Amino acid sequence: MFETIRVEVDARGVAGLWLNRPEKHNVMSGQMMAELNAAALVLGADPLVRVVVLQSGGESFCAGGDLGWMQAQVAGDAASRRVEARKLAGALFTLNTMPKPMIGRIHGNAFGGGVGMACVCDIAIAAEGAKFGLTETKLGLIPATIGPYVIARMGEANARRVMMSSRVFDAAEAARLGVVARVVAMGDLDAAVEAEVAPYLDCAPGAVAAAKRLARRLGPVIDDALIDETIEALVARWETDEAAEGIAAFFAKRKPVWRG
Repeated sequence: MFETIRVEVDARGVAGLWLNRPEKHNVMSGQMMAELNAAALVLGADPLVRVVVLQSGGESFCAGGDLGWMQAQVAGDAASRRVEARKLAGALFTLNTMPKPMIGRIHGNAFGGGVGMACVCDIAIAAEGAKFGLTETKLGLIPATIGPYVIARMGEANARRVMMSSRVFDAAEAARLGVVARVVAMGDLDAAVEAEVAPYLDCAPGAVAAAKRLARRLGPVIDDALIDETIEALVARWETDEAAEGIAAFFAKRKPVWRG
């Protein structure tokens, strides 16, 4: 059914939602975004699914955007960029509103959209050695469509520490910023995730869904209008000379002009 992700549901109703491009560090393509959206809809509607664990194989959780996808954005126009931005925005919204608890299992690199996906988890656990970064401004872009979820998780003050500088931060700082709940040794990661899964199996599924819906209602509003605003902000940024220079420098493996 899926090519860039896989879904496995065990006898308890615990669903593993896997980013499944390990050879590419699970970078996000347009296809992956669409498949994540579809999978979240299916899992959310399945009465047998009690908990979802968002995870990846290979060396990284998600190292950001796929290079081929980025090249297509360079070659595209505003309309095509808008379509692609909406794919990521749609996937994040559907994951965030899925009426099941979602636990993130984070290891290796989590950059750009990888941070966004960690932030839509109800709780995320990171392995020691994991690296995080909102690295868009190095390319002349901005973390737009992931921004509402990053700020909802970190709060504005913490988000301003990392959204603008593109600096990479470690798992311990990710915990201080609120991206992850705690950090454990890589060998303990599966057990730590299981410890988060287990309590939900004693809870009424409808009550869990209602509690999650209420928490989202009481938290920062992320609605169609805000999502549209982030999409337009990203599309506008793609049109700038800075974005053109940043992307060109990235693919040419040279420094952009603002680095002298």
